[in-house]
Amino acid sequence: MSGTSLDGLDVALCRVAGNGPETRLEVERFKTLPYEDSFRNAVREVFARRQIDFQQLCLLNPVIGLQHGEMILECLTEWSIDPSGIDLIASHGQTVFHAPRKQHGLAGFPNATLQIGDGDHIAVKTGIITVSDFRQKHIAAGGEGAPLAVYGDYFLFSQKDKNRILLNMGGIANFTFLPGSLDASLVFTTDTGPGNTLIDALTRHHFGLPYDENGSIAANGVVDEALLNALKDAPFFEQPFPKTTGPEVFSTDYVKNAMHLAGRNAIDPKDLIATLTQFSAETISEAIGNTMRLGEVFEIYASGGGAHNPVLMGAIGKLLGRNIRLIDELGVAGDAKEAVLFAVLANEAVAGEAVHFGGKKGVPGVSMGKISFPG
Repeated sequence: MSGTSLDGLDVALCRVAGNGPETRLEVERFKTLPYEDSFRNAVREVFARRQIDFQQLCLLNPVIGLQHGEMILECLTEWSIDPSGIDLIASHGQTVFHAPRKQHGLAGFPNATLQIGDGDHIAVKTGIITVSDFRQKHIAAGGEGAPLAVYGDYFLFSQKDKNRILLNMGGIANFTFLPGSLDASLVFTTDTGPGNTLIDALTRHHFGLPYDENGSIAANGVVDEALLNALKDAPFFEQPFPKTTGPEVFSTDYVKNAMHLAGRNAIDPKDLIATLTQFSAETISEAIGNTMRLGEVFEIYASGGGAHNPVLMGAIGKLLGRNIRLIDELGVAGDAKEAVLFAVLANEAVAGEAVHFGGKKGVPGVSMGKISFPG
């Protein structure tokens, strides 16, 4: 898995048995291999931009595939595992643009998303059958291409008589509601808005750091209420659930526009990070609160980079009046969760069948992924 933070490639070695709700999965090894700055900067030239150098995009498609293949082989060597012992690689690829219809607003054009890092190149490089490009089938079947976590969340983490919310805070935050009844038709998933994307981007800009480690910058800032209200005044937050979004909307330009609306020509960088952290916390909390039935009892488990930010986690817990636990308590390390969920999707592609989620919007009952053979 390579996310919008572009920090590196998450590689999870999983042993899987069964399929669908009978899926059993054990994470045997996990490692995040950091990207070199030159690689990260090359991707940022085409990442979430409407105007790009198309030759750069074309060249990066095989380059990312080859880079990911090399990193996978590096992990297998470190773990003393022969590639011939691996059945499948599940590759998410690198998202470079996400354009749901509600976001682009162009008549006659469907939902769309683009991930690069060609699966054929990974398969040939590693000699391992590769399943990739999962999001296109989701869109073809009527979804928006995200969030896809719902499928693995339902198969791996549902438990009888326990309502659970699985909150993932990557660049964009999303959550899945898992009913204690185990009724797939009641499963719900949606993006909520920014997770870490704005916090990371402005931390890089003002402090030269990749992210706000332990929320230390936010903890020393003061929330600017006028700016916070301007950040929350966006069409995305008025759209009905479920919905998806991306850094194409929530960018540094979005923050600049909000500052203009709030009458802030300048702001102390610490206060800006504190405000952006509160912005993520409030939009996450409001999305969860607005989609749960009044009085419904549920547990919340968090994963993703945001789960390591105690300021963000504390604000969400305070707003919801609940203890936010870590997904690690359910047997999968939070940092590995996204990679693990795509392993589940790859397993479904070759060994499963479509699971019906009641025909609800945003969760088509389909098998996803394209298969690439090494030769």
